[in-house]
Amino acid sequence: MPENPPVNSTAVEAFLRQLQADICSALETLEPTARFGNDLWEREEGGGGNTRVLEGGDALERAGVALSVIRGKRLPPAASARNPDLAGRGFRAMGVSVVVHPRNPYAPTSHMNVRFLIAESPDADPIWWFGGGFDLTPIYGFDEDCQHWHATAKALCEPFGDTVYAQYKAACDDYFYLPHRAEPRGIGGLFFDDLNDWGFENCFAFQQAVGRGYIDALMPILERRHGTAYGQRERDFQLYRRGRYVEFNLVHDRGTLFGLQSGGRTESILMSMPPVTGWRYRYTPEPGSPEAALTEHFLVPRSWI
Repeated sequence: MPENPPVNSTAVEAFLRQLQADICSALETLEPTARFGNDLWEREEGGGGNTRVLEGGDALERAGVALSVIRGKRLPPAASARNPDLAGRGFRAMGVSVVVHPRNPYAPTSHMNVRFLIAESPDADPIWWFGGGFDLTPIYGFDEDCQHWHATAKALCEPFGDTVYAQYKAACDDYFYLPHRAEPRGIGGLFFDDLNDWGFENCFAFQQAVGRGYIDALMPILERRHGTAYGQRERDFQLYRRGRYVEFNLVHDRGTLFGLQSGGRTESILMSMPPVTGWRYRYTPEPGSPEAALTEHFLVPRSWI
């Protein structure tokens, strides 16, 4: 990794705290009465966070917006496996992680994460990097929603270079994939990790653009879809597809592994799970049905814009 200039972790933390508040406020506009709670916690090894969860809303069956700012003596294997020379270093890690599970099957599940990590050693300069992104997981897809989602992602990337969107879209398609199902988790978005080669200010600016862009990408979709009429058929399919979400998070997601391996707070790590889900043995949608369209049309990597 390249040698890095001094960083302003205080500014990063301040942004993340404000981002958590902004996302919660935006999502609460969909709800007549339901509101996010505050669950403040401390970590024995150092640091803590605030896991804010809204459950049982009219529009949002569960939404979690978790802030963590932690310290540790040794990087967990999930972080050092890609950079073995960092194994054994102490670390500071901070981030905001969001998962939104709407009640309505026509409104898509979404995820966003932005994070900042510094690996420290008494014998060497600190090494830092940013990571994160956002992705969309429809149950019943709409082309206009997918196009808006990716157009927003592309627009926020453009100030940082002509190839950034294409690079991080491809990385998102690669990452959010269930190899045991041979199936994407959703229609993608952006995914970046180990970002430190643009200089601190530009990397931090990109993190801010991604965090704020998530709100711009998500809210028009939820506002369009959360009131759509649906019945038991759609609800059953929603629960079935949520099972795929659980499989990815528990089997493949590096963020989940990092949290568990670092001795993180289990309730906060697993707040990303849907409140209700299901599995059906060897289920196959009827050909030509709206359910079949999910895998035949939407869960196919493509250019949406």
